[in-house]
Amino acid sequence: MSVSLKAKIADVFDEPACDINQGKSEKERKKGCTKQLSPGAAAGGCAFDGAKIALQPVCDVAHLVHGPIACEGNSWDNRHSASSGPQIYRTGFTTDINEFDVIYGGEKRLFKSIREIIEKYDPPAVFVYQTCVTALVGDDIEAVCLRAAEKFNKPVIPVNAPGFAGPKNLGNKLGAEALLDYVIGTREPEYTTPYDINIIGEYNLVGEMWQVKPLLDALGIRVLSCIAGDGRYNEIASAHRAKANMMVCSKSMINVASKMQQRWGIPYFEGSFYGIGDMSETLRQISRLLVQQGADAELLERTERLIEVEEARAWKRIAEYRTRLSGKRVLLITGGVKSWSVVAALQEGGMEIVGTSVKKSTKEDKEKIKEIMGDDAHMIDDMTPREMYAMLRDARADIMLSGGRSQFVALKARMPWLDINQERYYPYAGYEGIVELVHQIDRALANPVWQQVRQPAPWGEDGVTLNAMAV
Repeated sequence: MSVSLKAKIADVFDEPACDINQGKSEKERKKGCTKQLSPGAAAGGCAFDGAKIALQPVCDVAHLVHGPIACEGNSWDNRHSASSGPQIYRTGFTTDINEFDVIYGGEKRLFKSIREIIEKYDPPAVFVYQTCVTALVGDDIEAVCLRAAEKFNKPVIPVNAPGFAGPKNLGNKLGAEALLDYVIGTREPEYTTPYDINIIGEYNLVGEMWQVKPLLDALGIRVLSCIAGDGRYNEIASAHRAKANMMVCSKSMINVASKMQQRWGIPYFEGSFYGIGDMSETLRQISRLLVQQGADAELLERTERLIEVEEARAWKRIAEYRTRLSGKRVLLITGGVKSWSVVAALQEGGMEIVGTSVKKSTKEDKEKIKEIMGDDAHMIDDMTPREMYAMLRDARADIMLSGGRSQFVALKARMPWLDINQERYYPYAGYEGIVELVHQIDRALANPVWQQVRQPAPWGEDGVTLNAMAV
């Protein structure tokens, strides 16, 4: 691990916006915030994976992985981050280093790969990702990127987050540091308005940002940049001219919001797009921040009028689902911001939360869970598959919402399951999203397959087929 990477990791671990981090001793702070990976246990993602996840939604740049082809194959297109235009972000670029590159170094191959991408695709920028193998053999991607940028007169951004540096969450922050070091503040926007904001830590999964943006447009609020969902390089480069920042997922990119506040004085808050009440509160907080920064005070009145109309419409549309879902028990196995933001949406649908995972949640996330659920908040630090299975089989929950890795536990228990993580196919953000969420839960619970799979098999316990079956 190079000295510069060590220094960068130390800087990330010294994040002043994190209350937990500041409460630690200097020795504890150096250990970081999440459990380090052990060999053979990287299923939760490595630092490289985290950096790629954080930056790949920037959809008009080329993302080049400097390492073995398996690194790119493992990380390519594993999230449904949608684009309203460019598709180059979905093209897998890799230097595909071999044994000779390990022996002699892969810097020349990297330079040639950058040149080939620029000549064939001419993107506004190239992001180059360091991996374990190339970091261990000593390839200096910063030097190669600097030389390529001078040679081709185009930004070439090094993302120094090799997998062995730590877990996925650290990689998210190292990817964000690359934006702070090389991208944000390098361009000026064509024009600015008093209503310009950045949305940070939003990845436009299945087009969720597109359910929120029309609401902001109706208020006259301009999204100067979204970091990084459906993002454009030039927009992110000029993000330092926004009047306010909204933080969607503090677990991944809190360093962007806090350092933009330090460098350019841009205030920020953390909000949620999930649920009727949280969506309304987010709109109010954006408006209040903009008015404090000099926007017209009439914005607050426009916001309240819009909220009144949208809330009435949303409550009317979910009324039918609430009748059927009232009292249904949900086990929520996710993490980070969704550990509390989705809870509020589920409660608005009339459901009861029997447990929510906080394995990847911050102290602030846990406090918000307590605010929403009260003293009866069932926060689960780390539930094993065996415990999930027992909970579902004992009918302590009617449905489980989780990521794809936990779905087979629910299916084995013959219980309904719904994907709530990044691999999902339906957007749940905004007023439209809450309607879609309760609709999908209603569909999953009402699916007749669950009654069928729970019925006794048509043969006896001794395995002898019934006569009717034999005939």
